[in-house]
Amino acid sequence: MSTTKTPSAEQGAHSNYRRSLGTIALTATGLGSIIGSGWLFGAERAAAIAGPAAILAWVIGALVALTIALTYTELGSMFPKAGGMVRYGQYSHGSLAGYLAAWANWIAIVSVIPGEATASVQYMSSWDFGWAQALYDGKELTGTGVGLASVLLIFYFFLNWFAISLFAKTNTAITVFKVVVPAMTAGALMLAHFDTSNIVHHGGFTPNGWSSVFTAVAVSGIVWAYNGFQSPLNLAAEARNPGKSLPKAVIWSIVIALVIYVALQVAFLMAVPGDKLAAGGGWAGLGFNSPLADLAIAWGLNWLALLLYADAFVSPSGTGMIYAATTSRMIHGVQENGHLPGIFGKVDKKTGVPRPALLLNLVIAFLFLAVFRGWGSLAEIVSVATVISYITGPVAVMSLRRVSPDLKRPVQLKAMPVIAPIAMIFGSLVLYWGRWPLTGKVILIMAVGLPVWAWYEIGKPLTQGRKPWAALRPHLKAGAWMVAYLLVMAAVSYMGGKEFGGKGYLPEGWDIALVALIGLAFYYWGVRSSWRNPTLIQAEAEIQAAEEAEAAEAAKETEGDKVSVGS
Repeated sequence: MSTTKTPSAEQGAHSNYRRSLGTIALTATGLGSIIGSGWLFGAERAAAIAGPAAILAWVIGALVALTIALTYTELGSMFPKAGGMVRYGQYSHGSLAGYLAAWANWIAIVSVIPGEATASVQYMSSWDFGWAQALYDGKELTGTGVGLASVLLIFYFFLNWFAISLFAKTNTAITVFKVVVPAMTAGALMLAHFDTSNIVHHGGFTPNGWSSVFTAVAVSGIVWAYNGFQSPLNLAAEARNPGKSLPKAVIWSIVIALVIYVALQVAFLMAVPGDKLAAGGGWAGLGFNSPLADLAIAWGLNWLALLLYADAFVSPSGTGMIYAATTSRMIHGVQENGHLPGIFGKVDKKTGVPRPALLLNLVIAFLFLAVFRGWGSLAEIVSVATVISYITGPVAVMSLRRVSPDLKRPVQLKAMPVIAPIAMIFGSLVLYWGRWPLTGKVILIMAVGLPVWAWYEIGKPLTQGRKPWAALRPHLKAGAWMVAYLLVMAAVSYMGGKEFGGKGYLPEGWDIALVALIGLAFYYWGVRSSWRNPTLIQAEAEIQAAEEAEAAEAAKETEGDKVSVGS
């Protein structure tokens, strides 16, 4: 099968990475990914969908992200490799499920990079200059805006081209700025204008019903924002002590971001002028190009508006820089799974950067920028693709406990047998909340990637005179649950409640219960489908070899100390 690689070859590539990132640097990476363009636009988009109840949407989003993240922290500590998020499904279920999970995850992450560049340029369009206002037409970037966003993509690329140490130093400094400015923004807006009547009037706390709260979680940029928790996991090969630092970095980045986002949402809700809400027909009528900066100007906080215009470059650029780094590690992981040419597994020995993978992601980012020119359209695609990639974590973590119980687990929660199925249910619900036809479109994008898998698993072996069918059969059997899951979820989304874009064949309330049951059923099917596939056996061999090498090195140092004392 093309999904295997000799341990020495893979270890050789990974030895070129530099284990230089500690807990603080990894937390900064996670927090820096979460606080990107989402804080600049998320409060307005969530309010437009759910009204004041958007506050609860951020809390629900954090709960979903934290539950799912806990499953990935165990996996990340077990397999501290570059691009970890694209590997776990391959370890637990083999080629087909592993590829689908990796494809969904990569689509979700690589499209964030042009999204961050788009956010910077969209904020810039509010400057009081003719050339700046010509960058955005109210719905998407103009040709000039796309050109400027392209320049930013190249900037992210070159910051990552030279060294991981440069990335770490730059990112930590940027993250400090990204935390301070949102906190200052929330505080300044609350002090300038705090109109609690906005919650009472204009439709009340839930002007569009409770279903809108759930939709806001899925498509307003909330899932996009919290998705940054996986960035430390994708840099696991560069973590000094992954067993301790990875879970701390993931959990702390989500918790800190939750506090910041809730504060920003409250500040935004209370700062919107009541007459603007009345004129626009309520929260859904909001239409700011630069939401927080526009509010700052409305209440005479010109200094804050200038700061926000500056941060509109710093925050998205910091996140774009992080994702340029992490997606290149993901491409490396996909290549080692056997589904990309060998050149994308090469890591520069001098800098520790996978440069060919970095270049490929730059090209794909340009394509996304050409097709999706608005932050909102990108946020929707990213969010739903992210949720699809999430479902493999809960299944993989319990699958590996089943098929590889003796594998060392630096992080092992006793409550995982309860957390994992809950995480699967949460992921399924958010996917449903994403609304039809968006859910169907993104599931279709998942199918677009299958020809690449078919080439490496079927086409290429046939051209080499090999018959892949016997070896491929267990991979197909183990991955059938994921294919069926996507088809069933697409059908349920189509037939579901009208409040979630469906045809209304499923009664309100019962549709939520049905989706929860579907998530639970496919969770158990997925866990039972796991098997000791070649990729897992290879990973176990690598881990054992690394442990033996460490033990031998420790024994050698001990022997040297004894000789030194004896002399």
